[in-house]
Order: sequence, then structure tokens, then C-alpha cells
Amino acid sequence: MQLAIAVVLVIVVIYASLKWLDSTTNHGQEIPVPDLTKMSVSKAGQSLQEVNLTYEVLDTMDFNKDYPPYSVVQQDPLPNVNVKENRKIYLKVNAGTYNDVKLPNLIQKTYRQALPNLLAAGLKEGRKTYKPYLAKDVVLEMWQDGKKLKAGDMVQKTSEIDFVLGDGKATYNHSDLDDFEDEEDEGVNAAYEEGNKANK
Repeated sequence: MQLAIAVVLVIVVIYASLKWLDSTTNHGQEIPVPDLTKMSVSKAGQSLQEVNLTYEVLDTMDFNKDYPPYSVVQQDPLPNVNVKENRKIYLKVNAGTYNDVKLPNLIQKTYRQALPNLLAAGLKEGRKTYKPYLAKDVVLEMWQDGKKLKAGDMVQKTSEIDFVLGDGKATYNHSDLDDFEDEEDEGVNAAYEEGNKANK
């Protein structure tokens, strides 16, 4: 009789312990993570709060035109993954707009040379216009929205840059030769200065 009572007590204690562990560890209580993609951070937070989950914004990513500004681009864990209550969901958010980039120096480069440099900087080709100049398809000016630009100006990434190119129809002009010689002298002087620096 005593042995039977002891066995029953052991079983009751084990059963009670298992029930207590289940209640404290949320065993079996799994919540599918909602899909937060393209939601604003505030809306994503509300969606998570409704299912007893929390969130933390890890980073702001480069602007992606396929997502609304300041919306969720990535989440960890992924949507529909089962997690326990109060699990933290990590978010990466889209920037509000494109970053600014530095306009490369394309003046006096041929169009074929300038275009790859423009695209590599994250910019787009706009309109091409021509004006009289000795060399054909040489970049003479860069414009954006009616404003003349120079090398080093900051412009928004993916902006369209308009080119003014030489038409190659101008006759020989002594000033053109002077401009070319001035640019050549600048290049020689720059190379000379670089050489002095390297020797030092």
C-alpha cells in the first residue's frame, strides 16, 4: 500500500512539474511571424504587437524604388517561421530617398569614354545636344534641370545628366588649341607633382 502511494505521488509530482515547465517556457505555443514587407515601421510594430512579438530596427538600407520610403525591406526571422511569444523580430528599412553621389569629371572626354563613367557613378544619361566645336562628340558641358554642373558637384543617385557635345563641324580656332595646350600643361604639372610626392 505504501509503495503504491509513493508511486502515485511520484507520478503526480512529475505531471505537475511538466505542466509548470510548459507554462513557463511556452512549450507548444508557436506564433507564425507575419509578413512585414513594405509596411511602415509603425504598422509593422502594430502587427507584431497583436501577436505578442516585438521588433528592433537593425539598419537603413540604400533606397530601393520597389519599396515605399521607410518601409520594411528585410526581416529576420522570415515570414511564416514559427517562433515563441515575445520573440524579437529584426528589421531592415528602406531609406527615404536616393543618396547623393559625386559627379565625375567628364569634361573633354569623348562621349564613349564619358558614358561608362557616368553609369558607374549610379547616374543616367539625359539629353544630348550639340554645339560648334572642333572635336566631335567631346563633352563640353554637363547640365541637370537647367543648371550647369561641374565635376565634383553632388547630385542625387539615378539622376539624369544632360550632355552638351561638340559637333565636329567647327573650323580650326586658335583658342581651341590654347585650351588644349592649357589642359595638357595642367596634366603634365599634375604628373610632375605626383612624381615629386612619390620621390619624397
